[in-house]
Amino acid sequence: MDDLAGFLRTRRSRVDPAVVGIPTDRRRRVEGLRREEIALLSGVSVDYYVRLEQGRATQPSEQVLDALARVLGLDETERGHLHRLARQRRRRAKAPSGRVRPELARVLDLITDAPALIMDDRLDVLAGNRLAGLLFGRPIPGLNTARHIFLDEAERGLYADWENCTLDVVGHLRLAAGRYPEDPRLASLIGELAMGSERFRRLWARADVRARTHGRKAYRHPVVGLLELHQENFALPDASGLELLVLSAAPDSPAEDGLRLLAGLDADTAVDPRRKAVGEGPPEAVRPWVEAVRPWVEAVGPWVEAVGPDVEGAGGAAMMGVAGQHPG
Repeated sequence: MDDLAGFLRTRRSRVDPAVVGIPTDRRRRVEGLRREEIALLSGVSVDYYVRLEQGRATQPSEQVLDALARVLGLDETERGHLHRLARQRRRRAKAPSGRVRPELARVLDLITDAPALIMDDRLDVLAGNRLAGLLFGRPIPGLNTARHIFLDEAERGLYADWENCTLDVVGHLRLAAGRYPEDPRLASLIGELAMGSERFRRLWARADVRARTHGRKAYRHPVVGLLELHQENFALPDASGLELLVLSAAPDSPAEDGLRLLAGLDADTAVDPRRKAVGEGPPEAVRPWVEAVRPWVEAVGPWVEAVGPDVEGAGGAAMMGVAGQHPG
């Protein structure tokens, strides 16, 4: 699924010769650095580097890998990926089983004011708390966020920053393929995504890797509206390959109000609107709930006036004017 030779070729093509002190002119047709230039700057023979890019050289030393990483300008994530790819021929990591311990499931249920998920390297969501189910508008077990983002066009509106989400997913799956090159379920997922999404094919060919441990995630819920949240990823300590993801809102923020409103929905209310486009107006099942909370909304005064137009439209999606947003 992933290989050292291909990674080296894509990284070499992105190095600006001027950055490493190599003069260029209009006649230069090579994109990035030439193989002999990489070899010279890394202190290895041209023949050896060519064999690396052709997949014929085995077990490059740590010193060679570090030199290549320096010349190619790799960041910490890419550098770790390079070393893992080089080690693949020495030992193959076994794909984790991905079993959620009952004790861990109880921890999820203790998180009541933020959506929380347990996810594996394939971006399968193995468990989630109640708020996570309300956010995604569907049962959590069986959800794969890569498929959700790339293959389910009806759900695309949930991701307020969809294009950046696709970059995160592909970068994560590239890392996973480097860790578990013989995982058949991961290979099947990547093949399914490549068959079903032209954008996935283009991004996968770039061989970019991303390790996202925290950052902004924006969702556009069809009832609550925009939720600008902060995602924290916690790697579980039992070498299971699982991560706990928690999506929190800043204190006293519109997103915090949005999560509070989300928590007040029942499962049917949260699931049914997911099939409607944002902005079509509140579903009939939700309209009584919208009307019931309208006096409370109006009581907050000037803030509501600033977002008042949103209360009447967008299907109640911006009723509170709340701002709110996985590979996976």
